Amino acid sequence: MKLFLDTNVMLDFLGEREPFYISSAKIATLADKRKLKINVSALSFATVGYFLAKYEGVKKTKEKLRKFKVISGICELDELIIEKGLNSDFSDFEDSLQYYSALRAGCDIIITRNGKDFKKSQIPVMTPDEFLYSMKS
Repeated sequence: MKLFLDTNVMLDFLGEREPFYISSAKIATLADKRKLKINVSALSFATVGYFLAKYEGVKKTKEKLRKFKVISGICELDELIIEKGLNSDFSDFEDSLQYYSALRAGCDIIITRNGKDFKKSQIPVMTPDEFLYSMKS
């Protein structure tokens, strides 16, 4: 199974943001144990790096991003993805880039806390908690 983690989920995990940290950490642990694959957009690395560095400093942020890179695939963000995003019906441009990156990478599920932003997705969209619950059943 190949998951695409939206930026907010990656930030929840690396920033240890409560109350969302635990479910994002469980997904990261499953990826670390090779029970599933997680992918993120190249854009997410930049965005998460920017926000984390404000609170945790550059050195600690880079260390966390290096470790996260080991367990995640990085989806391409190129001219075609940007063109699709610019011409899409997504109200949020960043979400359109995330979506088209996930689509190109062949991801099975988008994991986000902002499901309403992906209403037009052809890929199933779940919160981390919904995904973990679905794994149990």
